[in-house]
This record gives sequence, C-alpha cells and structure tokens, in this order.
Amino acid sequence: MAASSKRKKNQPRVSGNPAKRASGNPARRPVIEAGPVTIGDWIGAARLRTLPLAVAPVVIGTGAARSTGPEFHWVIALACLAVAVLLQIGVNFANDYSDGIRGTDAVRVGPARLTASGRVKPRTVLVTALVFFALAAAVGVAIVVRTEQWWMLAIGAACIIAAWFYTGGKRPYGYFGLGEVFVFVFFGLVATLGTTWVQAFALPQQAWLGAIAAGLFACAVLLANNLRDIDQDRVVGKRTLTVLIGRRATQVLFTLFVLVPFGILAFIALLYPIAWIGLLALLAGLPAVLIVWTYRQAKELVVALALTSLTALLYAGALFWAFVG
Repeated sequence: MAASSKRKKNQPRVSGNPAKRASGNPARRPVIEAGPVTIGDWIGAARLRTLPLAVAPVVIGTGAARSTGPEFHWVIALACLAVAVLLQIGVNFANDYSDGIRGTDAVRVGPARLTASGRVKPRTVLVTALVFFALAAAVGVAIVVRTEQWWMLAIGAACIIAAWFYTGGKRPYGYFGLGEVFVFVFFGLVATLGTTWVQAFALPQQAWLGAIAAGLFACAVLLANNLRDIDQDRVVGKRTLTVLIGRRATQVLFTLFVLVPFGILAFIALLYPIAWIGLLALLAGLPAVLIVWTYRQAKELVVALALTSLTALLYAGALFWAFVG
C-alpha cells in the first residue's frame, strides 16, 4: 500500500481537460508539471542530433571549393559552418514553439518539447529561436562583407524565412506536404553551393553533385521523422508528405533518398577515385533502411533518424577527402 502511494506521489501531475489535448491554445492544453526545466531540457530541445544535416553540406561545399584551387579559406568555411548550425538550432526551437502552440506536439513518440510540455513559456522558446536566427544572420552578413557578394543577403533572408514558415505562420508549408521540397533546396542546394561560392566564386560540377546528395539525405531524415509521427500528424491535421502518400510509399521514397547518393558517388569516383571510400557510409545507411522497412513501434525510427544523419556526415567526409586529396 505504501509502495503504491509512493508511485502515485512521484507521477507527474496533469492539469487541464484531457479532452482538449489537441487544442491549438496552449492555455487549454494539459500541462505536465514535471519540475523546473534543466539545461539538459534546453539541449534536448536544440536537437543536436540533427546537426549533421547542417554540417554535411558545408563540408561538401568546402571540399568542392578547395578542388578549384590550392588555397583553403578556413575562416569563411568556419563562418559558413556557424551559419548552418545556428540556423538549424534556430529552426528546431521555432518548430518547438510553432508546433507547441498549435497542439501538434501534445502527444509525441519522440522526446517531449519545451512548449508542448508547458515547462517553458511559449514566448521564451520563440525568443530563443529568434536569437539563433539573429546570430546566424550576423555571421552571414560578415561573410557577405568579407566576400562582397551583396546579392547573397537575399539568399540569407530566404533561408530564415523558410526556416520560420516550415511550421510557423498561418499556413506553414510543412503542414501541406512541402517540407521535403524546401529541405532539399535549402539543406542541399543552397547550403552546399552557397558554401562553395563564397570560397571559390565558382560552382564546379562536383559541388552540384554533392549538393544533390546532401539534399537527398536531408529529405530522408525528414521522411523518417514524419513516418515516426504519422499517426499523431493525421489526428492533428498535419498533412506531411508521409501522411499524404502513406507508409509504403514513404518507405520506398526513403530507400531511394538514402541510396541514390551512392549512385552519385559512383559518378564522382570517375573523377576522384578515392571517393569510393564513401561506400563505408552504407554501414550506417543500410541499417537505417532496414529499420524503416521492418519497424514495429514508431520509437524504433528514432534510431533510423540518427543513422541517416550519420550516413550524411560520413558521406560528406568522404567527398571532402576526395576533393582535397
């Protein structure tokens, strides 16, 4: 009896009407009072496991730039990396805020979000996202000033706008099956080619090929994420591409997004034979594909997400080595 009472005492207390769990009004959703927020909670909300998707295109783009000449532009390369990482963290907090106030994250398979849990005020999460966007913008402006590529200010503004409207605004494109399109453009083409351009002022063939590969890996991660959340997204009306095309088509598309980059690798290897070392990335990619096809519980896809991100990073490292070797 005492043990039973102790378990009840330690359980998080839920306030609010459970019938209104999916309400878009944060004041009407249940709030889980699980103690004060910790640094670990903030780190978790930053979703550091997604950072390989920000790092990979910069690594590829820097390698492609180096392949055009003998000089390394390390300062600009590191600045590009800072922009990519800051934007990635910013969009993660922006998603936490936007999905939280809509009630999309009220019931999750993945880690709990700050806004949806009620442990942090929505405004605080929003301000955090804006701070990271501002930092990314500041570093981006510094790159523009250093390279005198003023037209790239428009590219930077487009990146921040796209980051916000993925789940923000009245009609976020992530809720209408367009997430993968924008992810391919910004995490693939823009991030990779932009990195190459500000260092080499050229866009060689290898930069385009690497950009396509980086974009496909980023799309694969988003597909796995949305496959994990497909049931919850259907309930709350979030029409991701996965919701629109269903599980089986998503599994097929995920497989293509993971494997096509290795077809691109074969073409790159005709010019840079050492690029074949990139096949080692399949050691992470193939298990991710296997999980996506055989999973029984949605939480298993969390591992597929991590493996796909690792695949992208290993692949990027191989291309960098090939381009600079």
